[in-house]
Amino acid sequence: MSTTGLAAAQAKMRDAGVAEQAIDVFSHYYRALEEGATGLVPEDTIEPLTQIDSIDDVEVDDAAAREALSKTVLIKLNGGLGTSMGMDRAKSLLPVRDGKSFLDLLVDQVMTARARYDVTLPLIFMDSFRTREDTLAALAAHPGIEVEGIPLDFLQNREPKLRADDLTPVQWEADPSLEWCPPGHGDIYTALVASGVLDALLERGYKYAMTSNSDNLGAAPSARIAGWFAASGAPYAPELCRRTPADVKGGHLAVRKADGRIILRDTAQTPPEEMHYFTDQFRHPFFHTNNLWFDLEVLRDTLTERNGILGLPLIRNAKTVDPADPESTPVIQLETAMGAAVEAFDGATAVEVPRSRFLPVKTTNDLLLVRSDVYAVDADGLLQQVPEQACVVDLDPRYYKRIADFEARFPHGVPSIRDARSLTVRGDWTFGADVVATGDATVTETGAPGVIADGARLG
Repeated sequence: MSTTGLAAAQAKMRDAGVAEQAIDVFSHYYRALEEGATGLVPEDTIEPLTQIDSIDDVEVDDAAAREALSKTVLIKLNGGLGTSMGMDRAKSLLPVRDGKSFLDLLVDQVMTARARYDVTLPLIFMDSFRTREDTLAALAAHPGIEVEGIPLDFLQNREPKLRADDLTPVQWEADPSLEWCPPGHGDIYTALVASGVLDALLERGYKYAMTSNSDNLGAAPSARIAGWFAASGAPYAPELCRRTPADVKGGHLAVRKADGRIILRDTAQTPPEEMHYFTDQFRHPFFHTNNLWFDLEVLRDTLTERNGILGLPLIRNAKTVDPADPESTPVIQLETAMGAAVEAFDGATAVEVPRSRFLPVKTTNDLLLVRSDVYAVDADGLLQQVPEQACVVDLDPRYYKRIADFEARFPHGVPSIRDARSLTVRGDWTFGADVVATGDATVTETGAPGVIADGARLG
């Protein structure tokens, strides 16, 4: 049955115009799934990674840093729709500060770095079929962001969701688009090759790529890190931050005992009975930011040697074909993580960076924080934290989880929380203008929708 399933999946991908390289990679992981691969990494097979360079401590020559940045391209992962917040277009188009979106601020960061260091620094987005049109339209409002001969984006590949019972491509007449899924952001390496973008970059003399999520405004161009990476001679290096109790869900690096290679372990790769090891911030002191640096020439050569397949660990993701309907057909999605490529390259390393390089927006709690006066935008388009400690925001998900509901309840903007340790909101409240929270501010549920008056003081 599974042989039939693979053939059907391959045919479906070819009919949809998916690149042959992506079909080959999918086939590799399909066979791994058949053979029972789970992607699990037990604790007794690894040693914690506890010693790495800190970018704050290393010496980087200014001229060498500029030279490295002149050979660097910035790639932003931009395939997500922000569905967890009820969005139906690229999350990068969401307004963040003063009417500017993530994309606008990313462009500001790149243009500033280009002017400061006199470099070309191409900005490229890895889009999905769902995000490409809106993203390119938004970029059209930024003349000068293009670099001659380098496209502004390339497309992430797609693959069929597989029925959990027989591994055949699922059929879903109610919405055929739900029959497809992305292969995880580990697809970036395959998509770079299949799109021709990797060759275009190498032909024009670019050597390094720095890639990160488009909703992480902390991952700005950095000549200092580029200089460190070039001087290290490493083919690949992720940025890590020191873990706090708030980071227990973040993936971490470890050293595999079998061969001494550095590997990435995510939550989905940890046996459930061993999660207490995974969440131990002292045992595994760093978390993975998904900000990555890699050598474009080494990537090309490695993919050539391996016939286009890096062999990243499989992530077997069990879902339903319609994510909004738990009663719909159970499916399996075959995924890989971009950061798992750390084990594919001899000599891969890692670097500790300040927490300021990790400011993702995954929920409306995060969105309120980056819109608030906890942060100020500097001349480089970077968010700078104003107070020593950022406020912990906890909004009632019943009323604030979806972006439309969130915006409706903050019609005059978010409250001032610069002087607050925490802001907890329970119940359905609409906030007036100029609200200020201090200390540990809590708004409790009253059983009916309420209004926080203009100028109110909470805490």
